[in-house]
Amino acid sequence: MSAAEDQTDSRTFTDLLTLDADGVPRLQPGVHPMPDLLSLSAEEVLESFRQSQISDFTRVIGDLEGEDNPLHRLFGQMRAIAEQEPGNRFNRLELFQPGALQSMFMQLHEHVMRHPVWRHPCFVRIFEGDFDRAQLEAFALNYFNQVKNTRQCVALAQGRFSGFISLPYGSLNERVSELAQIVLAQLLADEYGVGTHTIDDYPDLGDLLTSTTHIVMYRQLFEGLDVPFERQDVPMRHEVADNVLIQRLLAGHPDFDLVEALASVGLGMEWGVPEFFSLLLGGMIRWAWRNDVALTQRHLIVFIAHVQYDVLHAISVMLATSLFGHEENALHRIKQATNMLMSGRYNMMSGLYRLLFGESCGEITEIDLDPRYHITDRRIEAALLAARQTVADGTVVDTAAYKADLRVPFVFAE
Repeated sequence: MSAAEDQTDSRTFTDLLTLDADGVPRLQPGVHPMPDLLSLSAEEVLESFRQSQISDFTRVIGDLEGEDNPLHRLFGQMRAIAEQEPGNRFNRLELFQPGALQSMFMQLHEHVMRHPVWRHPCFVRIFEGDFDRAQLEAFALNYFNQVKNTRQCVALAQGRFSGFISLPYGSLNERVSELAQIVLAQLLADEYGVGTHTIDDYPDLGDLLTSTTHIVMYRQLFEGLDVPFERQDVPMRHEVADNVLIQRLLAGHPDFDLVEALASVGLGMEWGVPEFFSLLLGGMIRWAWRNDVALTQRHLIVFIAHVQYDVLHAISVMLATSLFGHEENALHRIKQATNMLMSGRYNMMSGLYRLLFGESCGEITEIDLDPRYHITDRRIEAALLAARQTVADGTVVDTAAYKADLRVPFVFAE
């Protein structure tokens, strides 16, 4: 424990933090699944989430195999229908082969969680609490642009599962499409703080429009930092804008297929979120404790909630993705979609690092990226350059320069 951390008598303890009998800081119940988060290294946090997600997924797959599981029964009914229809490829999905879904998960999970973005120097430095109030405020304002905009990607992806798409599942086509829609709808409900209601308790317009969305939850951090509402929305930095556009393009652009759209809102966005939100959460708690700032669970609830929810999001979207495994080279395209997203996020965090700390920080093209994370086609390059031209003036810092920039945050395969 540092000398600063040893001066506990005069500091404020909120519902975030306490000290154990040895004076070691521990998180209060409900803050994080790892009460000793502040005693771990960033690498230990990452490894803990890797292992817990493997356990969670294995448990869910085991539950699906039980005959009393509703989804197991539904798939059984669908398979019986498919068996009667010549040419119906539903029963040929790898999803139904013994161990196939677990194998797919292990491959994709390893691919995603070994990417260097989850160890980005910006995440690590924030986790260490190595910043001041102005730097925390700058981070909160600029990362807010990511939170505000990328949740719409789920809606973009959901809208693609219409009655116009071509599927090889005969009379099951609409049902398979609906299952994907349901999974994405649940993600949207979580993001926007709304759920199912009966006619009698359906909210009035006032209650509906004041739902506790993730944006509302995020703004509670600004309350804790005394940032007034009129200062909470700022133009996007170039790297943040690129990351937002990449996610929107993969989710909704017709150049990218349904598997890539699902990967963009599930595998590429959700698996790493609990880990790096843990780093952000731990760093803010550490900073508040050291500097006697009375942040509470209410102020940091958006980070607390993402640690708890996003594991389930990732599992549900992966299951939905497996229903579209009939597409050629699906696994390769899923990996490529995650590569595009993780590259965009890496550059976003490098840009934020430079902004916050006034120091150099390498971009994705400068870090000797493992070849498995290189981009094997250039669809995303053309789509991103075109998308930059559509942004409204003033929404991005120095909009003209952003539109004129021909650089993209990807390492392309030779």
